[in-house]
Amino acid sequence: MQQPTVISFFDEATFTASYIVQDPDSNKAAIIDSVLDFDPKSGRTNTESADEIIAHVKKHGLEVEWILETHAHADHLTAAPYLKKNLGGKTAIGEHIKDVQTIFRDVFNLEKSFLPDGSQFDHLFNDADTFMIGGLKVLVMHTPGHTPACISYIAGDAAFVGDTLFMPDAGTARADFPGGDAHTLFQSTQKILALPDETRIFLCHDYGADGKREIAYTTTVKAEREANIHVGAGKDEAAYIKMREARDATLGMPNLILPSIQVNIRAGELPPAEDNGVRYMKLPIDAL
Repeated sequence: MQQPTVISFFDEATFTASYIVQDPDSNKAAIIDSVLDFDPKSGRTNTESADEIIAHVKKHGLEVEWILETHAHADHLTAAPYLKKNLGGKTAIGEHIKDVQTIFRDVFNLEKSFLPDGSQFDHLFNDADTFMIGGLKVLVMHTPGHTPACISYIAGDAAFVGDTLFMPDAGTARADFPGGDAHTLFQSTQKILALPDETRIFLCHDYGADGKREIAYTTTVKAEREANIHVGAGKDEAAYIKMREARDATLGMPNLILPSIQVNIRAGELPPAEDNGVRYMKLPIDAL
């Protein structure tokens, strides 16, 4: 089994892990789940997090072939357009992004020119598609439930699972966003847990178990299968659904969900400027 080189970057403001995945036999690479820094108080963006990735790519002479998303994130803005401008590569996400775009086009009453067809991305992946990063073969696994569009990337012994799973002591992601579903999420976790024991799992988020341990965002299938508090050790699906739905009912919305979704369904492009040259985020009232 191929063992890609994986470099991680952690954004403390959003608790997000981003990754560079490199073909072990060449300089070809992909970037997964990047972050565009955004201050909701001022409405200002900056590229400090993305610039760290760019610096690493240039320092090590990597050639970026793909800029990948595991889903349309609700807790941070993607830096995909900025990375593409500076490093090249094709942007890509799962083909069910069209479902998410349809849902949130209506929530935000987006401009008529916005089409929920996924055309904002360079490529849309279907379940079981494969693609290459240099000589590294990557399998696409549709793992919905957190959102309809969630996919995992299986590259050799490395699995990038987005928000589907968390560290064993944190369980799984929520399933109450529009289009989410606890039953579907449970089934997706089982697909991941069916991978070989030694598969390294790279997570999109960690919160340090509410401050009880150090931040960590790498685990294994074996560790998750044996110890995940929500879906490991033979946990029952019915009990999981009951727990997940009850827990989700107590959770507030992520701090950046409204700006994040507006940008991420556009493949990271900001909303179009209005007639005064300024771009605006919408704030729907009592809609979520």
